[in-house]
Amino acid sequence: MVVVGIDPGIATTGYGLVREVPDGVELVAYGVITTSSHEPMEQRLLVIYQELCQIISLYQPVNSAVEKLFFQRNVKSAMAVGQARGVVLLALAAAQIPVCEYTPLEVKHAIAGYGGAEKNQVQKMVKALLNMEDIPRPDDAADALAVAICHLHSRRMINLIK
Repeated sequence: MVVVGIDPGIATTGYGLVREVPDGVELVAYGVITTSSHEPMEQRLLVIYQELCQIISLYQPVNSAVEKLFFQRNVKSAMAVGQARGVVLLALAAAQIPVCEYTPLEVKHAIAGYGGAEKNQVQKMVKALLNMEDIPRPDDAADALAVAICHLHSRRMINLIK
């Protein structure tokens, strides 16, 4: 089962695809979708939508996990991230891919075992869980991989409970 994890952002949207395998989790692909601050908002949102649709078409994920928007002090920034997040949800819905949402605290807890884990701790665990040589870069891609892994772990737990 391939899962796509998304860390939405207007300048940089991270994506990470992982596959469940008998002995854990396997890396499929990861990267970022970037937009230029010199472009109008509607064009930036269109880029995110189109590139995410291409990623979905290429890798055919059957499930998705998106990081929930958390409180930000800068209202303008929070609005832009919210718009990018909406476009991400639209692309996933258009592809009929079920969406699960996780807070940063839930992701940290699932990956590092502690909701207050530092970003570097989470990145090191993502590297270890996916048997990577280096920590995935940029940070947005690493965060997206963490969201995808969080979903697989959560799904396993739900299945055990059932």
